[in-house]
Amino acid sequence: MPLNKSFLDELETEARPTRKMLERVPLDKADWAPHKKSTPLGRLATHIAELPGWTSVTLDFSELDFAKFDYKPRVADSTSELINIYEENLEKAEQSLKKAKDEVFSEEWTLRNGEQIYFTLPKIVVLRSTFFNHIVHHRGQLSVYLRLLDIPLPGVYGPTADEPM
Repeated sequence: MPLNKSFLDELETEARPTRKMLERVPLDKADWAPHKKSTPLGRLATHIAELPGWTSVTLDFSELDFAKFDYKPRVADSTSELINIYEENLEKAEQSLKKAKDEVFSEEWTLRNGEQIYFTLPKIVVLRSTFFNHIVHHRGQLSVYLRLLDIPLPGVYGPTADEPM
């Protein structure tokens, strides 16, 4: 199986539960956080929605230099806007993965801030750690936020107390 097909299948598999989780985010509580050191709910949810964009940044470029990158986090004011951000980034990820040949995955990719290099790794490792695992990590955080707000949790890899399979 080509590497891009494997990643596309995983992207599709993980997108369903991520979308379900994002659909339940109460953006009227966007500033809520479980602790003063925690990321506010709205920012966390939008970060999750933006993360699929890392796929195209990783596959289509050889580095990301924060010193040259004018990143402005998006702000979702409604659930539909949050889902639109997620869907836009999923589409970008799918397009980049569809055109990626196996050899691209072994190319090195660097994350830096000017002269400071955070890491240089093969693109396949960056996709796995910085994108796929990163989403799962933050989706887990989001599930805790939702539980603390008494919002029913969807099943991700199996049933929840709120949704039996």
